[in-house]
Amino acid sequence: MRSLEDSIADYTQRLAAQPHVIVPDQYALWRTDTVNFSIRQIPAGEAPALRHLGWEDDAASAFSETRDCNGIVWEEFGPEQQLQEILGLWPDAQIKR
Repeated sequence: MRSLEDSIADYTQRLAAQPHVIVPDQYALWRTDTVNFSIRQIPAGEAPALRHLGWEDDAASAFSETRDCNGIVWEEFGPEQQLQEILGLWPDAQIKR
């Protein structure tokens, strides 16, 4: 990712939606009718890569995580579970209500 700010601008245009959550210089989340999409700044020294795929399911009773044969993490969670994870990492996240 060249820069988080450039990526936020690009994905905001591509998704035709403003981010639902922004953590300056660290994270952004878009939630539309068809996709829950987030990006995260890569720590110094790490190579860019797909970190995980996540599915938001209103019926999910708990956060679950599995790995596929390529080592990619697949997550399933409810909206409230995702919000709590975000706030646990970034208590000052700017959340669109």
